This record gives sequence, structure tokens and C-alpha cells, in this order.
Amino acid sequence: MPEKLNNIPDMLPFRRKLRNHMTAAEVALWVMIKNKQINGERFLRQYSVSHYVLDFYCPKYKLAVELDGAGHFTDEGREYDDKRTEYLNSVGIRVLRFENLEVFNYPGQVLEEIKKYLR
Repeated sequence: MPEKLNNIPDMLPFRRKLRNHMTAAEVALWVMIKNKQINGERFLRQYSVSHYVLDFYCPKYKLAVELDGAGHFTDEGREYDDKRTEYLNSVGIRVLRFENLEVFNYPGQVLEEIKKYLR
């Protein structure tokens, strides 16, 4: 039987904690994409793949949408993100990244960019 990679039960408490303590940028984007608001496509929040938790995930298109705050702009943060993206790409998931400020300052552009990947 193949190894289960998605939403591993051991990750549930961590995913639940992240859902209950979303950043302001995550809340803002979630309000714009929940309930199939983008092209009628379903997004999940705090979805795990292996030991990584994705901010948002569209299973139909295998698209992860990640929001990056200050912690992502350090050498360690970039290295971790690169390793994480490489792994996700290796299992067929595309990763789309936005800075938190983009969600607040350019929400329409963020949504348009996401739509490009839903084709």
C-alpha cells in the first residue's frame, strides 16, 4: 500500500492550531478564496503534504498558495522554503508565493495571478 502523504492524522493538531491562529494576510486571502469564489474551485486551508503544511491548497490543480511574512526573508527562511518547494514540486504540486503585503495592497492582482494557475 502506498504511503499516505496528505493530511496525515499525526499532523491534525498542528493543522488545527494553524487554522485557529491564521495571520491577518491568511485571513484576508481566505475571505477572497473560500466557498469556491475563484472560478468555482475549492481551496483548502492548512492542508498538509508529508510534514509540510500548506497555507492554501487547490486539490484539483495541485496548487499550493503560500503567503510569506518576515520570517521567510532570512537566509534560513529562504533555504527552508526552497527545500519545501522542491519537495512539493517532486510530488506534483505547484507552489505560488505572495508576500503578505501583496494581499493587502494588491488583492485583485493576487486573485488574477491565482486564476492563471487554475486552467
